Amino acid sequence: MKHLFIFIFLSTNCFAQQKPNIIYIMSDDHDADAISVYNQQFIKTPNIDRIAKEGIKFNKAFVGNSICAPSRATLLTGQHSHKNGVIDNRTRFDSSKTTIAHLLHDAGYQTSIIGKWHLHSYPSGFDYWRVLPGMGQYFDTRMITMNGDTIIEKGYSAEAITTDAINWLNNRDKSKPFAFFFHHKAPHRNFIPALKYLEEYHTKIFPEPATLYVDTTGRGSAWRIQTMSILLDMRLCGDLKVDPEYLKEIPELKPSVEDLATYNAIMKRYPDEERKRFKEIYAERGKIIRDKKPHGKELLKYKYQWYMQDYLACIASIDESVGVILDYLDKNDLTNNTVVIYTSDQGFYLGENGWFDKRFAYDVSMSTPLLIKWPEHIKEGAMTDEMVQNIDFAPTILDIAGAKIPDWMHGVSLKPLLTENKKTLDRKYLYYHYYEYVRDHTVIPHLAVRGEKYKLIYFYTVNEWELYDLEADPGEQNNLIKNPAYTKTIAGLKEELINLRNKYDDHETAGELH
Repeated sequence: MKHLFIFIFLSTNCFAQQKPNIIYIMSDDHDADAISVYNQQFIKTPNIDRIAKEGIKFNKAFVGNSICAPSRATLLTGQHSHKNGVIDNRTRFDSSKTTIAHLLHDAGYQTSIIGKWHLHSYPSGFDYWRVLPGMGQYFDTRMITMNGDTIIEKGYSAEAITTDAINWLNNRDKSKPFAFFFHHKAPHRNFIPALKYLEEYHTKIFPEPATLYVDTTGRGSAWRIQTMSILLDMRLCGDLKVDPEYLKEIPELKPSVEDLATYNAIMKRYPDEERKRFKEIYAERGKIIRDKKPHGKELLKYKYQWYMQDYLACIASIDESVGVILDYLDKNDLTNNTVVIYTSDQGFYLGENGWFDKRFAYDVSMSTPLLIKWPEHIKEGAMTDEMVQNIDFAPTILDIAGAKIPDWMHGVSLKPLLTENKKTLDRKYLYYHYYEYVRDHTVIPHLAVRGEKYKLIYFYTVNEWELYDLEADPGEQNNLIKNPAYTKTIAGLKEELINLRNKYDDHETAGELH
């Protein structure tokens, strides 16, 4: 009997270890074009690229509400915002809800989350957690631990939380498979790189998007009132880092009290031994403004380059972090039985339409990078153009873990696309609903339905519609809503939008469609 017990115990333990480990890495505002496996123009990201080269790259991955907190709530629940309760960045997530963490734990996984949380409540269902309060800071950030204490993590945030990640991996319960959610702060605004990467990027010149200087005159209300213009809304010493001493004598560029406070607060957080060099680089920018006094397109040209320099230098730290994680898996014989997922909470404007930020249902912000590797299950170098959405992430992770997918999740498992050579999903349209209308970027709330060829957007508080042919006009510059040749297409898409709204039971905000 004793020997039988030992056999059963060992067999059960070996079976548990056959379940794949799962590492889900999510950055913040990381646009796919800032990953070299998607776009070679801006940055080399060899470690993130490795996930694609050893696995699959999704070319058409999207979110359902392009903003930080809602995307995180969707990851936890597999639901659109109106059902998970987090429609904007100000709403608190109800941690009593059943989430993917609870479901994975019940399936025998040890679960952990480290990094950005941003849901105004403490995580629940995780065996271990250590999260940034709010947005966190780039240097010497605070971290909230499981016992409720807030500590200071010294150093650059990407490096600090990567150290936390390795510490947890080293000290986890090695008798169980693990599901580890690793969430970076970077490259969220304000874009503050580690000095070594600012040194590398601050002299680089990047190609300008074709629509950087586009004339938006005559566009709809959403385009007219948005406040995400690099030229008009990106602050020189608040969002960008330009020494304010060089701006004080230029009336139209003179920093506000708020800008000065932001700049000084940021400077105080820099390491003492590095602050002098940071200031020298920011002074170089200031001297250009003082001496050339650029305005209009010339000023936009400079602001765009400085934005890209800082943004991409932040991403370089993320790529370094991903390399540390992948190397750890290799050195500890974990690679072959670990699924690694890399994504972002949404896309981000890198100068298209002259903009930064996200929020809109246009593809730049609605899209997100998605790379997955799972050795011996996913063919190396695979690629798919099938439309997927972040409501699918939780069902996919549960399916990989061998756990049941609850009926209340809106998404579908992508595992058949990963492992079964399935080419398509039984879903032809994606649903989008953006809610938050605040001073931050003044984006009008809207609904959207996206198909392979067309996208229909409804800005319901101003009763304005937009239609785009995504094949002929991938940059979504030509609104076809008043073109009589598309009357039938519009009617069909409105019907699809209503069908999706009914399917997901989303009726509380937008009123009647007409």
